[in-house]
This record gives sequence, C-alpha cells and structure tokens, in this order.
Amino acid sequence: MSEKKVLNAKLRTEDFGSAGSRRLLRKGEIPGVVYGKDAPIHVIVNAREFAAKRSGFGESTLISLNVAGEKSHDVFVKSFQEDLLKGIVRHIDFFEVTAGQAVRTNVHIELTGNPIGVRNGGVCEQLIHEIEIECLPSQLPEVITGDISALDVNESFRVNQLSIPEGIRIFIDPEETVASIKYVKEDVPETAESTDAAAADGAAAGADTTASK
Repeated sequence: MSEKKVLNAKLRTEDFGSAGSRRLLRKGEIPGVVYGKDAPIHVIVNAREFAAKRSGFGESTLISLNVAGEKSHDVFVKSFQEDLLKGIVRHIDFFEVTAGQAVRTNVHIELTGNPIGVRNGGVCEQLIHEIEIECLPSQLPEVITGDISALDVNESFRVNQLSIPEGIRIFIDPEETVASIKYVKEDVPETAESTDAAAADGAAAGADTTASK
C-alpha cells in the first residue's frame, strides 16, 4: 500500500472566475477543485506547500486533503495546470476516492536487480514504464516492482513476471514485454575494398548511361 500524504487546504467560497484566480496566485495560493461522487468542492492550496510536496504526488499517491473547517478528503492529484515560463501552478484538479470502492489508476513500474545480460555487455531496454490497475484505496501500491536480476541477453521480462500484490487487477496483456536485454549493434566501418567496389559500380553505371545516349 502506498503511504498516504497530507496536504492542507481551505474552502474557496468567493471571488471566483479568472480575475479571482489571478488574485489568489499573486498571494501565493492555488485554486483547485475536488471531484468525486458528490458536487465538486472548490478549495485553495498554499503554493509553497504544494511545491514542496508535489514531487511525491504520483497518479497512485493517496493524499489526505485536510480542508480547514471541513472533513478530510482522500484524493489523488488528477491533473494540474502549470505555467512553465513563470514556474507556477495555476490550478489543481483532485479526484476523491471512497473507502471500500475500487479505484482505477496508473502505477509506475520499478525494475530492480542487476541483470546477468547487462553484466555480460548487454543493454536493458524498458518498454513499459507504468501499468493500469484497479483495487481498493487501502491496497493501492506506490509502485509495481519486478526483479530482473536473472535476465540474460536476448531474453525478455513480461508483465506476468511482475510482483503484483494480491487484490489488484491489471488491465494489460500478461504476455506484454516490460523489458529486454540486447547487445548494442556497432556500426561496421567502411573498408577500402568496399569503397573501391562502390566506386567501380558507379563508374560502370556511368558508362552504361553514356552508351545508351
């Protein structure tokens, strides 16, 4: 199960609209909305706190959103709008989960171990980096792991070899390749013989063209 994070907020009860949002941003606050089975809740989050914690907020990170004067809400960060030029987050969308009700989300795949094939000169290529799962909020993992220590050159590691905790349903073909080990193809240097052969072929082609005229 993933560790539940904590984020503080307060209700937004007035000054809505784009002008109101700009005023909040100037005060170092971020407007947000909590979506769920009930009516959306408009909230305000401290920009500095969110910036300090956002690196730990993945799609599968369960957050306890403590709204001042209200109950705590178990949420995910569904999405956020960011102004990259100014380095600020302009708006956050949260999705509220209900205890006892399954949630469907994407979880990062973390491969562990030093593969045999890499030790023998191969290169590991990870083809799938996340996996869609469904489970109860209390069972939600931070990551799905896979030990690729035994993987040799020209071998593949598949979805059905991942360590999937009990109670979790996955939405991908179990035979899909997650990672593989291959040797890196080296460019074959052009030899003098191949250069001469190419030149001879070119000269012959030129002679044929002249003759046809």
